[in-house]
Amino acid sequence: MADTFNQERNQQLLAWFDQNQRSMPWRETKDPYAIWVSEVMLQQTRVETVIPYYLRWMEAFPTVQALAGANQEEVLKLWEGLGYYSRGRNLHKAAQMVMDELGGVMPLTSQALEKLPGIGRYTAAAIASIAYDEVVPVVDGNVKRVLSRWFDFEIEVNTPAGEKYCWELATEIVSQTRTGDYNQAMMELGALICLPTNAKCAACPVQQFCVAFKNATVEERPVKKSKKEVPTVRVGAAVMMDKTGKVLITKRPQDAMLAGMWEFPGGKQEAGEEIKSTVARELQEEMQLEVRATEKLGTYRHAYTHFKVVLDAYFCEIIGGTMKLIYADDAQWVKIESLNDYPMGKIDRMISDDLMQLVFKHGVADE
Repeated sequence: MADTFNQERNQQLLAWFDQNQRSMPWRETKDPYAIWVSEVMLQQTRVETVIPYYLRWMEAFPTVQALAGANQEEVLKLWEGLGYYSRGRNLHKAAQMVMDELGGVMPLTSQALEKLPGIGRYTAAAIASIAYDEVVPVVDGNVKRVLSRWFDFEIEVNTPAGEKYCWELATEIVSQTRTGDYNQAMMELGALICLPTNAKCAACPVQQFCVAFKNATVEERPVKKSKKEVPTVRVGAAVMMDKTGKVLITKRPQDAMLAGMWEFPGGKQEAGEEIKSTVARELQEEMQLEVRATEKLGTYRHAYTHFKVVLDAYFCEIIGGTMKLIYADDAQWVKIESLNDYPMGKIDRMISDDLMQLVFKHGVADE
């Protein structure tokens, strides 16, 4: 009886998906590499944001071989603006593993895919089901929401126990045919109909199978554990220019957050420390340069997953010392007009943009 119930619901969901799925470039292929790229980009990023990045990426790196042969800076530059840069680095690393260890052939099962860097259970299942039609479910935020309403359960979905329960449930009900389309339909239903708030139940193709709809608890599902307050980190950064108008930027080490990205040097403020003193201390500790912070360029804000950053950028003069890199992997004096050639995180790109506007406005870069 349960199997018949599941089959009927799945058939209705697939019929709806066939008629209502959004047009996306990665839905036009069964190439596991292209699907892999799209799935990684879509992690924690909206479809509308991903599409232009995906198209540029596939033009630059149309095959796993092309990606493996690229250097990290090329990869990070194309990824710039998508955030969560470890995703791009892991894609690059995994592509090199495919070429070096697997003869250039993508793994053919979800279990084998999970052995590649950056590919977890969800991404492996998405690639394997969509590219190879392997009968494995996917569970992301949209799917968790759909499941919590279909079955009207109160387990907190953002806990290990909730994650485990959702995967078990998804495995029980996954469609045995057209599994890739079914998985995409589940995610599409969550994205278009089964919304976090103000769900469009009247337009739901499987409303009759939804226990939360029958119990009038749709807006109460899913249940989530409250998140801790996100701390704020204060940071100071130095903008140092030489007599020719070049600015100093440094490359973050491979074991750091935003690894391989370029930045204006600086660091975290310590308790009781003025931000100008932070800049001077960090430049001494990280580069053995004595600097004096002068005029402030601006204050910049950005939120990461687990913390927020408020950064003050100051123009600085070098007053002593000989540069020796202790923290950074590299340092370069760069023409202002060339800053866009270097991959940067969100805040450093904002500093770069402001610096460009300011410098070009006053004609310094033309000297």
